[in-house]
Amino acid sequence: MSLPGVGLSFMRTMAGMLSPAGGQAKLSILIYHRVLPVSDPMLPGDPDAATFRWHMQTTSRLFNILPLGEAASRLASGTLPARAACITFDDGYADNARVALPILRELGIPATFFVAVDYLDGGMMFNDRVLETLRRLPEGEVELAGVGLGGRELSGVVQRAAVAMEIIRAVKHLDASEREDRVQALVDLCPESLPADLMMSTDELRTLAGAGMEIGGHTRTHPILTRIPDAQAMGEIGGGREVLESILGQPVRLFAYPNGKPGQDYDARHVAMVRECGFNTAVSTAWGVSDRHRDPFQLARFTPWDKTSGRFAARLVRNLLNKKPDGV
Repeated sequence: MSLPGVGLSFMRTMAGMLSPAGGQAKLSILIYHRVLPVSDPMLPGDPDAATFRWHMQTTSRLFNILPLGEAASRLASGTLPARAACITFDDGYADNARVALPILRELGIPATFFVAVDYLDGGMMFNDRVLETLRRLPEGEVELAGVGLGGRELSGVVQRAAVAMEIIRAVKHLDASEREDRVQALVDLCPESLPADLMMSTDELRTLAGAGMEIGGHTRTHPILTRIPDAQAMGEIGGGREVLESILGQPVRLFAYPNGKPGQDYDARHVAMVRECGFNTAVSTAWGVSDRHRDPFQLARFTPWDKTSGRFAARLVRNLLNKKPDGV
């Protein structure tokens, strides 16, 4: 999946023109969640190990990859190198340590891992409970009144994945108690136990930190912050940081807003809370890149999803234009 030398040189030249060093620099930040050992049709948006490897090889050939903390500081001071980029992971999946970390270490690439701490050591996020339940339900029609939908036919992995995404969209922005009730109603239909090892253990978290990777806060339970009271949001933001610092024995200064869409998933109140809790930098999921004038507590991030190295490289460069592609 390598990019030809001429194409690589052209892309790198374009990236350098669009993101020069110093005061005109732009910082690209990539988002990942999982890196799978092998591809999984139930998780089409997550790369497998082989794909992630060429993602990182292509990115490192085009960009200067920095730790996020350093990059944010240098962006603000106007000393960022040309073609600067960072790699980030959200949520705290075990495959971050088991699959992604060996590849990152082999290629000498730093990354930042944002962890929702209450799911460490056997926890499971609601979306994974939905996916893993749909993976295990028997073939045929299933009644989904408990999650606010009707009957759905399950006749293959692609259809199961589509139904799972439909359920996740239906419950994602509900109040936490209502969402939990609906997801549990679905899980109750499952004839098997769900896995207990999708998220990192505290030992795996320490392994990431010990390998020189940055660890950032991502709240305790990954709530949509705009859907909960302010006092609870403050506890989620600050409490997550306290747990991480107690596990790692080191300061945690980076934060990622759960879900991360400005104005929808978090707002100015939560930006102020992140500052008050002692973080130095925070990232959103607003598409594009950041320059030195952007709020350091709302840095932009994006996810390239292309299936070939050439298209992947082209999207990385196009992202520097802050031009949102069709369908995003």
